[in-house]
Amino acid sequence: MSYDKNNIFAKILRGEIPCKKVYENDYVLSFHDINPQKKIHVLVIPKGEYKNLDDFTANASDKEIVEFNKAITHVSNLVGAKESGYRALTNLGIDGGQEVPHLHFHIFAGEKIGKMVN
Repeated sequence: MSYDKNNIFAKILRGEIPCKKVYENDYVLSFHDINPQKKIHVLVIPKGEYKNLDDFTANASDKEIVEFNKAITHVSNLVGAKESGYRALTNLGIDGGQEVPHLHFHIFAGEKIGKMVN
């Protein structure tokens, strides 16, 4: 399956849809989720066209991979999750619950997150 250039995150990256930005650099954009599931719920996405984590790790440059991983930690600190902790989560594929076909990590924080899987 090829990358869908019309997915919502691609549109956000192109500036066609606004977002409440948390952090941005040359490789990454982070913003608040429009339907937060916890007190703090932000997304971290690469600026490159990657469908999911498998696609990203297979095709991204080393610099993109490093910057993306550093951004997850940086963003968690920016939103105040360092002291009490947070969960960084990505979903992959239909069975994994992925809804948008662009790699993204959710950062949940600000309250007890609960069990990983029910």
